[in-house]
Amino acid sequence: MNIKMGSQKHVVLLLSVLLILNSLLFSGADEDHYYEFILQETEITKLCSTKTILTVNGSFPGPEIRVRRGDTVYVNVHNQGRSAVSFDWQGFEDPVDGSNELIQPGKNFTYEIELDDEIGTLWWHARSAWAKATVHGAFVILPAADEEYPFPTPTSDQIIIFGEWFKQELTEANETIAAGQADGYTINGHLGETYGCSNDTTYLLEVAYEGLYLLRLINAVANETMVFAIAQHSFTTVGQNATYSQRSFSTSLTLAPGQTLDVLLGANQNVGQYYITAQPSSGRHNTTGVIQYLTSTGV
Repeated sequence: MNIKMGSQKHVVLLLSVLLILNSLLFSGADEDHYYEFILQETEITKLCSTKTILTVNGSFPGPEIRVRRGDTVYVNVHNQGRSAVSFDWQGFEDPVDGSNELIQPGKNFTYEIELDDEIGTLWWHARSAWAKATVHGAFVILPAADEEYPFPTPTSDQIIIFGEWFKQELTEANETIAAGQADGYTINGHLGETYGCSNDTTYLLEVAYEGLYLLRLINAVANETMVFAIAQHSFTTVGQNATYSQRSFSTSLTLAPGQTLDVLLGANQNVGQYYITAQPSSGRHNTTGVIQYLTSTGV
């Protein structure tokens, strides 16, 4: 085939334009994400005693799911525990197929979650009360690749899950225990230093001076409203339950059971350590953590 030089240039130019258009068209394309959840019995020591709990992938709280707006998520749950369990995908606009599916021991089931306009923080958890106490985790939905936050871009984001701990082992047979008052409350699985057990750990949030942090708060406590605060710091609420909200300002935050909040925290105090507190509305316990500044003010 005989192509003149001028025609070749036009072909190359056309191909270049098509490549650029293709890149622009698909740069923000939705993506598929795949997660493997292993339900298993795990021994954990808290409140001066060791017991067996049901976990996902051996951790309490369970693993985080992190995707973008409009993506599709596939979560394959393998039940290696002793009881049948189903999962609830809290707060999604479209129903998740199989949410009532009981996954029998030794079996697996794959959930397909199609995201629509959800943005911010949601969470997943087991449906039954006894399993939900330890089987739960964060579901983070970032802006799409071609979107920006409608507030100043944070330095980073941090997930903070309020949970509860029962001294007695929770099983399907004694599920009513999980409906009562817990023996302790946790921040990301840490009980803090107020319970008097030397083996209990304390949640540590490390920040850089003048950094801006997006805290993703989740109240996984079944029957308690939780009050959250950081000494000498304030918050700007920018979202709740996977939607942006009108900005509001406060020095403490109250979360109903199952609620999520997205808040901005400015690390603008003198370098040092400050207490984090999470307290149930009943006032029965007060769980603590620590925020630690990593760099100096230069003063």
